[in-house]
Amino acid sequence: MRQPRSRGPGVTRWVGLLIGIPMMLLFFSSCATVPIRDEPGRGLAVWDLEDLSPGGSRLDIGELLSARVVVALKRRGDYTLVERTRLVRVLEELRIGSSSLVDEQTRLRVGKLAGARFMVFGGYMVIGGKMRLDLRLVEVETGKVRKAVQKTAVSNDMSGWMDAAEKAAAEL
Repeated sequence: MRQPRSRGPGVTRWVGLLIGIPMMLLFFSSCATVPIRDEPGRGLAVWDLEDLSPGGSRLDIGELLSARVVVALKRRGDYTLVERTRLVRVLEELRIGSSSLVDEQTRLRVGKLAGARFMVFGGYMVIGGKMRLDLRLVEVETGKVRKAVQKTAVSNDMSGWMDAAEKAAAEL
């Protein structure tokens, strides 16, 4: 019987390089991280801002402030906003009451089911003559806070509150 002919060490080395180099490039390219701003079309949901003031009697203002945040984020154009009705529909399907939404993990789960990749949580507090507004951009998958922004306004200037919400959203 005839022995199979050996291709030699040179051919084997070339085959190894032809397979190895693309595999290394693929591996290292998957390790690279892209800044979150460079990802167009990211799904984002905005929850109503919580009144964290002592006594917390301004419940409807949180909805107004979050609406201003939505407008500012929409104007930027680098997020695909998840409609509020979609969040409500998911809540109804899961039969989750408003008392359960106090837990941020529950909100993240709802956001994920609604198609959001990111969520905006926040609150505002009035103490003395100042209103402080805090927003957090949270990654739904990991729960990591990607960015946090804080703004202040004069407590008796509702227009200033709206401007603070818009400026905070612009920085997310």
